[in-house]
Amino acid sequence: MASSVLTDEILAGIRDRAPGYDQRNEFFHEDLEILRDIGYLKPRSLSQMSSDQRRLAAHAPATALGVGMHLTWMGVARDMVKAGHQELQWVLDDGEAGELFAFGVSERGNDRVLSDSLVTVTEVEGGFSYTGQKIFVSLSPVWTRLSLLGRLGDEIVHGFITRDQEGWSNTPDWDTLGMRATQSYTTQLDGVVVEDSRVARRLPAGPNQDPFTVAIFQNFLLLVSSVYAGIADRALELTVAGATGKVSALEDGVSLAEDPDIRRQAASSAITLDALTPQLETYCSWVDEGGEVPEHWFRLLSGMKHQSVEGARSVVDTALRIVGGSAYRSGHELSRLQRDVLAGVYHPSDTEAVHRTVAFDLFGPTQ
Repeated sequence: MASSVLTDEILAGIRDRAPGYDQRNEFFHEDLEILRDIGYLKPRSLSQMSSDQRRLAAHAPATALGVGMHLTWMGVARDMVKAGHQELQWVLDDGEAGELFAFGVSERGNDRVLSDSLVTVTEVEGGFSYTGQKIFVSLSPVWTRLSLLGRLGDEIVHGFITRDQEGWSNTPDWDTLGMRATQSYTTQLDGVVVEDSRVARRLPAGPNQDPFTVAIFQNFLLLVSSVYAGIADRALELTVAGATGKVSALEDGVSLAEDPDIRRQAASSAITLDALTPQLETYCSWVDEGGEVPEHWFRLLSGMKHQSVEGARSVVDTALRIVGGSAYRSGHELSRLQRDVLAGVYHPSDTEAVHRTVAFDLFGPTQ
């Protein structure tokens, strides 16, 4: 694996800016320009992107989550081209040239995510017209290429639009509990046209294991998992620092790091976190190697995302308990991490979808 483009100096600056972005509910413009300049947004292996996303998230979770949407498309295009689907080579070329890709997938009331859509698609001369609404579109202030999916009869049509097109609009309504710097606006589609040359895939509505669907799942879920693992990394660092620097007035100034119960709680957090690393690294290496989809792949990917989010929530919660009341202040980093980590329960696959996927893998469909 090539060395990271992230230096300690760059990461320190990113961490310093994160509280301000959060407090002002502001997009991470300066972070983005720096990451673009150092080549962070260009196509790379999934193992490289995952490792870097984990480091970045330990310094600024919202910045990592936001750019992760773009990196997911770099990974999808890389996997598809590697498998012989050259129609997405232009995505890699645009990514190399500095274009910024975002996901227009999520919709209110649509828990089927990729396999269905409430957005309607009609065929028009030269392409497909999309009408409806998307939510949680991260990178809304800056994307230059937006992926869309919508329903045309019994098909789901995936494609891309450019920012200079007519027929779409943003509602700057991102005033959330956490991950505020992602600025993930509601996006209205009013007949915006995906040109024929920018159609990525036409698939039957419903679950499928098409290479395109697999590529989205594996890149999105593993990169999102990397972000939450990074949050847990930072929370554990703050746990150790907080316990080491805190003394008990009742125990003659003995550090809390000497308390057996505190040590046990911190050790449990480390054990939870340690279990994520080999899974992430192994699954990313499988993707980079290519070849046949591993057995139980959707089950493994969904479980990885679930474990990373729930594990990170547990590690952050333990950190808050050990560090104590000072972490309850809004300006404390752990307070922000607690709000940021909660966003993980809303990303696909959510808890219910994960368990449905695993149950389907175990028992098959219900009658």
